[in-house]
Formats: sequence, structure tokens, C-alpha cells
Amino acid sequence: MATYAIGDIQGCFDSLQRLLAECSFDSSADRLWLVGDLVNRGPRSLDTLRFVRGLGDAAITVLGNHDLYLLMAAEGFGRRNKGDTLDEILNAPDRDELLHWLRHRPLCHHEGQFCMVHAGLLPQWTVTRARALAAEVEATLAGPGHLEFMANMWGSEPASWCDELAGWPRLRVIVNAMTRMRFCSLDGVMEFKTKGEASAAPADHVPWFDVPGRRSAGDVLVTGHWSALGLKIENNLLALDSGCLWGRHLTAVRLDDRAIFQVDCSAGETAT
Repeated sequence: MATYAIGDIQGCFDSLQRLLAECSFDSSADRLWLVGDLVNRGPRSLDTLRFVRGLGDAAITVLGNHDLYLLMAAEGFGRRNKGDTLDEILNAPDRDELLHWLRHRPLCHHEGQFCMVHAGLLPQWTVTRARALAAEVEATLAGPGHLEFMANMWGSEPASWCDELAGWPRLRVIVNAMTRMRFCSLDGVMEFKTKGEASAAPADHVPWFDVPGRRSAGDVLVTGHWSALGLKIENNLLALDSGCLWGRHLTAVRLDDRAIFQVDCSAGETAT
């Protein structure tokens, strides 16, 4: 059995299928770890969602910001963006089953030495602490109060963690760190406006994974979200968003031996 971690798909279904063929993926024996953002902006979000759901236990996916955005849009929360490609899902006959499945996905997955999360972890959090905080969000998102949560989920404040946070602000910080963060200050204040390369860090900020003394540094973080960063492989970081949506590559890393598999995405599956 092999486990393949794959970067942001964002509805690029054809590229996903080519990558799985490149990996010789066998759903009866192998497993996929998907870093989130299954949907949106690519041309085949519905097919992607159906396919991953159909893999059952052979696929573990964590929620990304675009996945949460789909859940919000389905309930009428937030403003729709011009480049969205979600209508095919929202108008599908099986939309309710698909959205119910998506709403019950984890925000963070921890197994052995690996921790998978879409964006990153704040420097104060160990992987064990992060998994417990993710469980708070997951229980709310899967529970009877999920609509109220979605109505209060989006927003960039508060921008830092405090153990005394409660209610929607507490859950919002957890969601933002795990699905939106790229840069933060050395004491963990997040900055959400800058989306460029790591070298474009705003003053007094660094990429979240470069904060000295980061408490999750003893584990291997498997992430996506940051296409401008590109593929970044370090001892304790597998950052896998290599910009398929933008015509670059879709990447898989076999966790067993860190072998890298890629397909070229320049032949058509790009953002609308």
C-alpha cells in the first residue's frame, strides 16, 4: 500500500486523472491524501467532488478555503466571485449528498509523523493541539449549528490566537490559520492581503513555516494553498500547491519514500 499526497486540484479533474495514472494509483490498495481546495475556478469541480467522494476510505481530504466557500455559497452566505465555477455543483441532482459529505470532512488530519492541513499552523500550536482545535470546528460544522457558524465564519479578525478566545471568534481564527494563512509575524499575527512569493513577505512578517521556534516543527506538515510558493519539499514540510490551476503542475508526493510525481497542466485546465 502506498500513500500519495496531492496538491490543490480546484476542479482540474482531467489533470487529477492523469496524475493518478502517472502514480499507478490503485484505489483498492493505495490511499490519497488531498490537501483541500477540491473545487472552484477549474472546469470540472462537480466531477472532482463526485470522484473523491466515491473513493470512500481510499481518500482523506481536508477542507480548504474554496471548499468552505462552496458550503457557504450553497447556503446563501458571502458574496460570489466572478471567477467561480460552482454552479454545476449547486445545480446538480446530488448536490445535497455531495455537500453533506464535504461538510463532514476534517480540517486537519494527523497520522504518524505527518499532519495535513490546507494552509498552515500558527507557531503556538503543536500538532496535537492543532488537531484538538480542528475538532472544535469540525463538530460545529457537522452539527445542528452549522448554518449559524457559516454566517459568522468569514472575516480576518481576530488575526491571532489566544487561549481565552470563545465562540465564533475562536472558531474563525482556527479556520483562518488552517485554510487561509501564508504570512504571520514572529508572535503569530496573521496577514491575509499578501499572496505572492515567500520573498514578498510584508514588513515584520515571515512565511508561517519559517517562524523560529514553531511548535509543530517536529512533525512533517503536508499543505497546499500557496500556489505562488510552488512545490517546497523540506524535512518537515511538504508544500504541494504547484499551480495546476494556473497552468503549471499538479503534484503528488508518495509519503512512504517522498518520490515526486507531476503532470503538466498547461494544456487547458486553467482558471476562468
